[in-house]
Amino acid sequence: MRILIRQETTYRYETPANYSVQALRLRPLDHASQKVLSWRVVSSPAGTMRESRDAYGNVVQMLYLEKLHDELTLSVSGEVETSDAGGVVGGMAEPLPTVFYLRQTELTAPDEAIRALAAAAKATSDGSALDLAHRLMDAVRDAVDYRIGETHAATTAAEALAHCYGVCQDHTHVFLSAARHLGLPARYVSGYLWFEGDAEYEASHAWAEAYIEDLGWVGFDVANRICPTEAHVRVACGLDYLEASPVRGRRRGGGEETLEVRLKVDDGAAQQ
Repeated sequence: MRILIRQETTYRYETPANYSVQALRLRPLDHASQKVLSWRVVSSPAGTMRESRDAYGNVVQMLYLEKLHDELTLSVSGEVETSDAGGVVGGMAEPLPTVFYLRQTELTAPDEAIRALAAAAKATSDGSALDLAHRLMDAVRDAVDYRIGETHAATTAAEALAHCYGVCQDHTHVFLSAARHLGLPARYVSGYLWFEGDAEYEASHAWAEAYIEDLGWVGFDVANRICPTEAHVRVACGLDYLEASPVRGRRRGGGEETLEVRLKVDDGAAQQ
């Protein structure tokens, strides 16, 4: 299918800032079931943008704004052609060995509750890595209700599980924590998701990928209890949210900050 994406992220500051630097992981890449037909990222006010790749192979655009500004808007527009591969991600460069994705981070460090959840999922699996990953997806989703506005970017996997609620970021962190604890390489993925009849969203989406022998990297959208389909657009990956975050930055001055995100994800065929 063809997916159209339009996103505006606006930061407003209490007083003018005189310098901002932003690391943008907003540009998707082609792979076996995804082809980027067009993509554009611009800032207002305009700044200097330099593009490179990080250690995971993600496109990173560094935005530098060296003038007074009391707000910053990042506008993303693009069209991506996707196909359903049953969640398997093929045809991508993999600069890091799979064992690297066994590393835990501060956001994914397991506690006793996560270790218990992992053990219970393993006990019900048929012993294969693929079935284990599916069991983990269901176990995490059963334990963590979907609730908007209750967690934040710094919420850890252990905290989300203890609260029993969170959003897609939290579901993904708990899955990563449990999978790595069981010796299953897993990574965080940021991207977009299209839902029929619901084109406007408050944020982009997140899911996990686990490495399955004989299949490669396979996606697990824990929040929706599915493997990614043609409705998913994959953008970036990392060990956790902080390493795959669409936007991370610092500024000098500005005081208190407010954030507004406007996102539309549409079926391109329906727009023709």
